[in-house]
Amino acid sequence: MMLSLPNLPGSVDGLDACGRLSAAHDPINVERAWREPGAAPQADMALSRWTRQDATSVAVSHDGSDRWHCIGISLKCTSLTFAHAGRVLVDGRVTAGAAQVTAPGVHCEADFHGASDVLHLFASQRVLAECYEDLFGRPPSGDVVIDDPRLIRDPALERLSQALAVSHTRDGALGKVFADGVSLAIVSRIIARHFSLPQRDARRTAELPSWRMRRVVEYVDAHLADPIGLADMAKSAGLTRMHFAAQFRHATGLRPHEYLMRRRIERAQQLLLESRHNVLDVALSTGFRSQAHFTTVFKRFVGQTPCCWRTSVHEQR
Repeated sequence: MMLSLPNLPGSVDGLDACGRLSAAHDPINVERAWREPGAAPQADMALSRWTRQDATSVAVSHDGSDRWHCIGISLKCTSLTFAHAGRVLVDGRVTAGAAQVTAPGVHCEADFHGASDVLHLFASQRVLAECYEDLFGRPPSGDVVIDDPRLIRDPALERLSQALAVSHTRDGALGKVFADGVSLAIVSRIIARHFSLPQRDARRTAELPSWRMRRVVEYVDAHLADPIGLADMAKSAGLTRMHFAAQFRHATGLRPHEYLMRRRIERAQQLLLESRHNVLDVALSTGFRSQAHFTTVFKRFVGQTPCCWRTSVHEQR
């Protein structure tokens, strides 16, 4: 997925200060090895980013730090197999914004099947305890342990992680104060969800099984140039429209139509970069009926028109 983000309020794009910032002052480290933040040993919190543009598969693993919880948030749609303490939790496509929390000392393995971009936030027990006390008005009775490794789909977490991604790629001058503030908001959100959510009813909506999800993904990717409706997606999964829509959203955090639009825009971005097609050809090749509609949707997701986005990406290369 290549979705970039529009400027946030207060953007400092173009300021000379941005150009003078060195990597040493970047609040987000680029990981040389998966889940290795490269932060100072005494740090209570660290941010790092695992990014791969290579479409080939790569297998990685980490034994888990004894002092940090690791919060991973996917910044782009990707396909992977992820195992937590020997148990496979994910085997297939993960949408942008999906989050996962690993407690200290837990071994994890992942096999990324293509390009990926994951933000990792490492939080010490001190940070977790401070956020807990701030939320509930009392200190925790013991260590704060977030021991539910299942994927989290939360629009608030997605927006917060996107804000950090923007600060990393565009607005480095926002610096550590901004990064720390957003990071604490993420930790607080995770703690609030873990300790405040009521027990889920046993009759809750079932999550779309991975094998059905793969069928939907394959169908959508094969028919992006064609009109696709909810009935088509449901049929590919072998479900009624009502059951499919509820299970799909529970599994991905997205409505089927929103997922479809994201995939159309992702494909359009690939075509814009990999070919000399004009914008109208790209629009028609990705299922849009007109260039105007394509441009409107593209700008809503990416923050720029197709032509401006293609120019800016080529200039950065």
